[in-house]
Amino acid sequence: MTEAEILDGIADVARRHVGWEGTLRPEQSLVEDLGLDSLKLLTLAVEVENRFRVRLDDEAIVTVDDLVAAIQAQR
Repeated sequence: MTEAEILDGIADVARRHVGWEGTLRPEQSLVEDLGLDSLKLLTLAVEVENRFRVRLDDEAIVTVDDLVAAIQAQR
């Protein structure tokens, strides 16, 4: 699975489950740029885990790129 495919999958999850609209870019912060609160962060993490069949370490994930890298490391 390519980085672009993972990014598209994350964007789909974000749109469906946390109401994100717009273009998702790797450098974006999940909290500051995407405006996710703790509940939305948890929802995003759970839904990303379900979609990609991975287990995330939420403490190390700050940006979209961190999320992509965590998924790639387990694929």
